[in-house]
Amino acid sequence: MSTHLTAIVQALFVVFLWATSWVFVKIGLQDIPPVTFAGLRYILAFICLLIVTTFNGSIRDIRQLPKAAWGQLILLGTLLYAVTQGAIFVALAYLPAVTVNLLWSFSSVLVAALGAIWLLERTSVVQWIGMFMAIAGAVIYFHPVDIPQSQVIGVIVAILGILANAASSILGRDVNRSGQYHPLVVTIISMGAGSTILLIAGISMEGLPAINLRNWGIILWLALVNTAFAFTLWNHTLRTLSAVESSIINGTMMIWIPVLAVIFLGEMITAREIVGLVVTGLGTLIVQLRKSPLNKN
Repeated sequence: MSTHLTAIVQALFVVFLWATSWVFVKIGLQDIPPVTFAGLRYILAFICLLIVTTFNGSIRDIRQLPKAAWGQLILLGTLLYAVTQGAIFVALAYLPAVTVNLLWSFSSVLVAALGAIWLLERTSVVQWIGMFMAIAGAVIYFHPVDIPQSQVIGVIVAILGILANAASSILGRDVNRSGQYHPLVVTIISMGAGSTILLIAGISMEGLPAINLRNWGIILWLALVNTAFAFTLWNHTLRTLSAVESSIINGTMMIWIPVLAVIFLGEMITAREIVGLVVTGLGTLIVQLRKSPLNKN
């Protein structure tokens, strides 16, 4: 295969791995408390990436970071991992994976709106149309609004996580577009800080549970394959794929998660909910198709 086609196949594989994470998390949550579960996943992924950087020499870049950068990256890790990823695990403990998937799709819509304010990134008319499509899809999916009492906490936590994810995306974009720090260095420091906070918070609030062999297998798979390996492979594909192509491929998670949730978790989706998911998926995809990357390729 050509280099470009290989990158597409690799990116699709990574997105599929990320989609399977939601199934593994839902299964693991039957026995593992959500915050502790998230902390264990990301602390192990952090250790794995730290070992990689030690052997490839990138550890020198970490040692040379100025104090101001450490503060910025720790804040990024707190938002991106401690709050956002913690919220995903808690939301999945209360809500179906399909519902959390749809709610999380609004992160890109919120990022586009916040980016126009804080980063002075121009939002096109087409992107505004995409935002309204995403909202319309959510209305279709949830109509009539009748959230069971047992799921209210999950919805609230999901909304908080979406806000934190949007804020971390804006901060992360601001950090990365400066070009001062290697992306792997940014990830290691932010993941190390965020995962440490997650694990400490989880053990403090939920205690350290007795984890059986199956659940340790899930945690290790999520940490080593779906996080450390998948992140590395995704960054490799970004050397070849355009931003538009990556956005389209990443958007296929909106398809994979409901399919996997129906097959492996036994979740049910009505025809109306499928329409809502499709409309929201198209809307969020349009939001991510920014003009500048398209013109460069």
